[in-house]
Formats: sequence, C-alpha cells, structure tokens
Amino acid sequence: MSKPNRQLSAWIEGIGFLAPGLPDWPTARAVLRGEQAYEHAPSVLPAPAILPPAERRRASRVVKLTLAIGLEAAAHAGADVARLATVFSASGADGHNCHALCEQLAGEDRQISPTRFHNSVHNAAAGYWGIATGAMAPCQVLCAYDASFGAGLIDALGQVVLDRQPTLLIAYDSEYPEPLFAKRPVPDVAGVGLLLTPERTERSLARIAVAPGTATAETLADGALETLRTAIPALRALPLLRKLALGEGEGEEICLDYLPPMQLSVAVEPC
Repeated sequence: MSKPNRQLSAWIEGIGFLAPGLPDWPTARAVLRGEQAYEHAPSVLPAPAILPPAERRRASRVVKLTLAIGLEAAAHAGADVARLATVFSASGADGHNCHALCEQLAGEDRQISPTRFHNSVHNAAAGYWGIATGAMAPCQVLCAYDASFGAGLIDALGQVVLDRQPTLLIAYDSEYPEPLFAKRPVPDVAGVGLLLTPERTERSLARIAVAPGTATAETLADGALETLRTAIPALRALPLLRKLALGEGEGEEICLDYLPPMQLSVAVEPC
C-alpha cells in the first residue's frame, strides 16, 4: 500500500514584508542575499491611504502593518486584492490597544469606548482589510502562539489546494508596552505576506511543498536577523524568505519552527 501524500503545495507569486530595519521586501531581499548589511531600526509603518478618512484615523499599528504587507504582496503579483481569499495569522492582537484597555479597566472610570473595543478583537485587522479592499472572498483569522506563521501557512495552502483559488497569507505580530512586555517580549511590529496560487504563471517566483517534519529548524547566520526570527513569531518565516531571496536550491528542503515536537519541512523550487 502506498503512503498517503502528506504534502501541501502551491506557487508563490507575491511577497510583502515589514520588520525592524526592513521596511519592504526589496530591502529585506537585499539583506537576506548579503548585498547590504542589516541595520536595526524601529519598524516604520506607512499611512494606510487606501482606507476611508474615518477609518484611517482609527487605524492601529497592526492595521497599518497588515495593510502594508498585504498590499505589497498583491502588487508584487499584480493581483486584484478585492478578489483574493485571505488568511490572517498572529500570535496576539493589538498590543497597544490591549494595554490601553487594561489601564482603563484598572482605573475608576471603566467605560470603554466602542472604537477601542472593536479594535481589540483578534480579527480587527481582517475587518479593516475588507473595508479597505472591498474583498468579499473567504477570510480566515487564526492564532497558534509562537507557531502562528506555520499555522497560517498550512491553512492558506489548504485553501489553495482544496478551493483552487489564489490565497493571500498575512502573518504578523505586534509589541506590548510594559508591564505586559515583561511577560511577552515581542520587540516591535513585523509581518510577512505571501500570495499563493494553485497553478504556475509567468509571475510565479517559486513552488513550495510543506509537510510535517521533526528536524531542527533552520537558523540564520546573521545574529541580528536570528534574534528577530526568534523574538517575533511571524518572522519564523525568515529562513523560507532567505531561500526565496537567493532563488537557488532546486527542491531543497528547509525546516521551520512549528508546534514542538512537530516542525514543518518545506521544499522550495525557484522558478
């Protein structure tokens, strides 16, 4: 009896990226290729011009982040954002908003504003994405703590394989102010967007195939980038992004952190 195929595969057509010192995918790609040195700096979030003025004023750091990386990935692929299925994956929600709510509830005046409340939920970023893009395609929002990038990747690949439609993965994280930072020391906002498609096209960058594994996760030789990989859950994607940036290694497998002892084995075939 043949073994069942446990792989999920798709083609990557677009990449979006934002992290401390890395404001977009072209900058990150140059650093991951070794073409320029990494210089740490606080994450810079572009203004969400795509939002209507009222929502733009209310946009949190998480909303600005997810719009930036999602729109960059879609633009990289030349895709219509209004027609893309999406998967939003994060280890937490809006850290600054959570902090403000806790401060309010710890004081005498415990009246929470409706705007602050609706920005506190885990799917707030997905809601703003729908407002900004007019997307009516399916949207999933999930969390798996430090394994959130891997969980989002599996979910997005599953949709591509089963529904045969392009799916945009937006994996991201937000920092918490003190005193929450002492318990969850995510240093800054960061995230990655991957547009996955069921078929190869002229815009395809690489084919990836993901399966369960137990090997040790790939690390990065650059100490500062390795610190980002381990400190910000969404950046567990960095070894995969490095392979995509280099554009080499036909069918070469890498291992990404997931839910111990299970890891993710990812085969990468650049176009």
